[in-house]
Amino acid sequence: MTALETLFPNNSPKLVMFDLDGTLVDSIPDLAAAIDHMLHHLDRTAAGEDKVRLWVGNGASTLVKRALADSMGTTDLDSIPDDIYEEGFRHFLIQYHKVNGNNSVLYPGVIEILNKLAADECILAIVTNKPGRFTEQLLDKLGIHFNYVISGDTLENKKPAPDQLVYCMQEANCSAAESVMIGDSKSDVMAARTAGVPVICVSYGYNHGESIHDTSPDAVIDSLIELL
Repeated sequence: MTALETLFPNNSPKLVMFDLDGTLVDSIPDLAAAIDHMLHHLDRTAAGEDKVRLWVGNGASTLVKRALADSMGTTDLDSIPDDIYEEGFRHFLIQYHKVNGNNSVLYPGVIEILNKLAADECILAIVTNKPGRFTEQLLDKLGIHFNYVISGDTLENKKPAPDQLVYCMQEANCSAAESVMIGDSKSDVMAARTAGVPVICVSYGYNHGESIHDTSPDAVIDSLIELL
């Protein structure tokens, strides 16, 4: 029995909400390229993909702050001078717009699971902390489409707050019992728990170097193929 069948033994969920980065797509190559361009612009040492992989998951602003803090030899994001952050964030947005989707790739099983869920007449949604313009740009380049796209700037609050999930369920006219969140990080689990939504996590995503098992989602899968 698959993870979805365990959570929904009698029928398929009506609404399936997916995180984007680290769940459906490996976007680290493009994010790291933009971060390293930004650091070079500020005469700082490049971070590289391995570090960026540990920093993503809480939105573009936090990603830039983590990169700048690391370049300063600190973990205190509040210690970054405002002028340095503002220039770094501005340059990151310019560079990421140039490279977004160039080297990002879908994880195995993405197309198959989206096609299967669509055939089962499930409502498909993206719920991501990525800014909207980059979310739409990436989805277009990857050639995947959803009924609803809730981005990091759609609402005032983003994951781990539950607001995006609650808003998506309201838009789709679905209850929490009819919905499921599929993500890769503790932010996804925290948002789903507060919203009362079952949550399945992939083991391969971006969770700041921590095991996703430690956050106790309802199920952990090693590939989206396991949902079929």
